[in-house]
Parts: sequence; structure tokens; C-alpha cells
Amino acid sequence: MSISKEKLEELEKRLKKLGATGPNLIEKFVLGSGKGGQKVNKTTSCVYLKHVPTGIEVKCQKERSTVLNRYYARKMLCEKLEKKLHDIQSAKDKLMHKVRKQKKRRSRRQQQKLVDDKRHLSQKKALRKPPSGLE
Repeated sequence: MSISKEKLEELEKRLKKLGATGPNLIEKFVLGSGKGGQKVNKTTSCVYLKHVPTGIEVKCQKERSTVLNRYYARKMLCEKLEKKLHDIQSAKDKLMHKVRKQKKRRSRRQQQKLVDDKRHLSQKKALRKPPSGLE
């Protein structure tokens, strides 16, 4: 699998816009690790990038190909730089925040308020019923 020229050009534009080119960027190819056996452990397919002015570091080993890992590492670096410089929250961060908020336990005060509201609504509904016991 290879990357189209359009995607590469778009990524280069983003990097230039953020000032992450030339001497500002340190790139190293590191030995891989993890699943994949002997081949992964022998080849330098893992890409390490560091943006010197901000000190942001990225390490990527998504694929077995150095070219693809290089592209993904640069993309990750762009996202991190944009997040730091422009305070832009990515879709992934928004989703993580939403899930964290959903799983968060309610405080005692919130629980009590919820129960009180339910009780109040049930009393209102009870008033709507026709009177019973009158014959």
C-alpha cells in the first residue's frame, strides 16, 4: 500500500504552516518491537520524530513499512502541534471526553436532586388520575 501524491502534498503544506520542517525536525528510524516476530525485531521500521522548538515527540510503528510509518508519524505530529498551538480539539479527543463524562459517577447531591425531581413528577401525575373511592 502506498500513499497518494495529494495526501503527501497536503501533509507537507500542513507541516510548513506549523513550521515543522528542516532543522526544526529530528527524524530517526528505530528498531521495531512487539508482534511480528524476527522480521520486525531486525528491521528499522519504527519512526521517531521530534519537533525541537516545542519538544513534542512522536513514535509510530503502525505498519511494517517504513514509508507508511513515516507518513503516519508526520500526521500524528501535525495533530499534536495543532492541538498545542491552536488549542484545537480533535474528534478523537472529543469522543474520549464524552465517554469519560458518561462513565463518571454522579455525586450524592446530583443523585438526590434526580430522586427529588422524580418524586415531584410522580406527585404531579398522581393528581391527574380520576378520584377513586367515590361511589
